[in-house]
Amino acid sequence: MVVVSIVTEASGWCGRQSGIVADRRPRCTGRHRRTASPAAFACGPPAPAATIKSVLPLLLLLLAAPLLHSQTGENVLLVVNRKDAASREIADYYRPRRSIPIANVCSLDTVADEEIAWSVYAEQIEQPVGDCLKKAGLQEKVLYIVTTMGVPLKITGGGSLLMAENGSVDSELALLYAKLKGSKFQRAGGIANPLFMKRDAPFRHPQFPIYLVTRLAAYDVSEVKAMIDRALAARNRGKFVVDLNSESDAQGNDWLRTAAILLPADRVVLDESVKVLYGQKEVIGYASWGSNDGNRKRRWLGFQWLPGAIATEYVSTNARTMKRPPDDWMYTDWKDHLHFFEGSPQGLSADFIHEGATGASGNTYEPFLTGCARPDYLLPAYFQGRNLAESYYVALPLLSWQGVVLGDPLCTLGKP
Repeated sequence: MVVVSIVTEASGWCGRQSGIVADRRPRCTGRHRRTASPAAFACGPPAPAATIKSVLPLLLLLLAAPLLHSQTGENVLLVVNRKDAASREIADYYRPRRSIPIANVCSLDTVADEEIAWSVYAEQIEQPVGDCLKKAGLQEKVLYIVTTMGVPLKITGGGSLLMAENGSVDSELALLYAKLKGSKFQRAGGIANPLFMKRDAPFRHPQFPIYLVTRLAAYDVSEVKAMIDRALAARNRGKFVVDLNSESDAQGNDWLRTAAILLPADRVVLDESVKVLYGQKEVIGYASWGSNDGNRKRRWLGFQWLPGAIATEYVSTNARTMKRPPDDWMYTDWKDHLHFFEGSPQGLSADFIHEGATGASGNTYEPFLTGCARPDYLLPAYFQGRNLAESYYVALPLLSWQGVVLGDPLCTLGKP
């Protein structure tokens, strides 16, 4: 039996005037900073053992994790929109490079619009993808579904706040494994991700009744091909750059600090000041507040990204589109409607791919802070050798929600 959980509370939110903001509970004490375990981020009286010791069990868990099984193209279902030339070209480029069998290619006849209604999703995407899996007998063997640029990106819907019905095509498609087994899910709100926080658990079926869905998409086909090439060249080297928006103990900042604690000190660049880090060299991982950092005055970070580099930010609408803004477009605020791009003033995940990153996460609509990818799970998992898809999904709290993961799911740095 699949247990379905509907999320009904959030500790961060994104108002029209502010974007994702930190928890508005009282500020934690200095004793709580730098020391919180990933399970205890609430402010209030610090736990008696709120020291570096509280992180040691997690460090030991990472070191004792079982050998990660290497997955191949036979575990991937590649989804292509027959009606979109870019989608076909990307699929033709990716398939031989990951030795994906022809039987694992699922061709759809759907619209190329980025935003679609639920009925279009159900009839033109979910049902045909399910049919592909069943016809080829791949329901169990396939672990990862890869959508391509030209496959619709997001689904409109009613509701509001935590019971919104709009969301990401990819995040909804992650539930298809359970649906093929007969599970039903309420449309409104997010569904708890069973892989979330499972650092040490190998991802397999039926233990985890989901598919991990990533997307090969960027501003154009050439950028997607370059992203694929970088994924094939990934190695476990370089720096993890973790950029807080201040020394505050806000919830998102604590997650960023914990990510830094769980990574080797000699491979971390951690900044806890109000300044923004630009121009970093040999970057393999990055996490920050993005355009929600009030001190961010430049759209382009100017990083030197190594092959295999990944990124995540606490930004509400950064995966709202794969359309490319003018190069001189800059973030603005929610009052400046004149300078919105595709309905929002916020940053874009595809900027990372354009600059040279190999993977990035984002959100189609408002996820709330508690629905964003958690850097304290993402970066350590990736460093330890989890592939790109598993690293991001270990860090995503919700499915049937707003998350989009850009990148090749099989990309891995290998063991450190």
